[in-house]
Amino acid sequence: MDIHIDSKIKSRIPDFKIGALFYHHIEIGEAPQMLKGRFRLYQESLYFDLEDKEVGSLSGIAEWRDVFKKTGPDPNRYRPSSEALYRRIKKQQFLEPVNSAVDVNNFFSLKHQVPIGIYDADKLTGPISITIGDENASYAALNGRDVSLSGKLHSADSSGAFGSPFVDSKRSAAGEQTKNALQLVYLRPSMEEDEAKEMLQSLSDMFIQVHGGTSEIEVIR
Repeated sequence: MDIHIDSKIKSRIPDFKIGALFYHHIEIGEAPQMLKGRFRLYQESLYFDLEDKEVGSLSGIAEWRDVFKKTGPDPNRYRPSSEALYRRIKKQQFLEPVNSAVDVNNFFSLKHQVPIGIYDADKLTGPISITIGDENASYAALNGRDVSLSGKLHSADSSGAFGSPFVDSKRSAAGEQTKNALQLVYLRPSMEEDEAKEMLQSLSDMFIQVHGGTSEIEVIR
């Protein structure tokens, strides 16, 4: 699957990069108890760590707020999804299991303080671009709202926008019928490529352990 980053983003953030993981022949369902237990314990640990910290002061959250400022959306109005997860945990509103794919996503998003999206690859067509939306870019989001992507960082295929680092679309959502998936990891721009590959391999290893199948990993600059 061909993925590229629009020059409009690179001109504003020269070190911008995306991690892309392609999964084949996977089985998504209820998360195994091992993952549920580990995820809950990790959230509880984060809650105590956050007692005397502001979410915005965390290095990964701060870096992604800066990305939002440079690419258009006000980070106080449209929060990176990783920040939104952290704010819920600080309020002791722990995340409940959704499905195995979303739960792995959320675990790694919290661990590395970056937004991560998971998409049904069979619902995507043509080349994929990471771009900044024009006035016509929009979609029906997973939160039930129609979201305008004008001036906002997002991912798009030949049919239009399907994902973003703050909320994803319904049309590309991965679920129990998904057999092939694309995972987009919005890496910290400051992260070196070797470190990024190590992180992506760790994510891939857990995902394959839970879902079976095979994976391919790429860092796109």
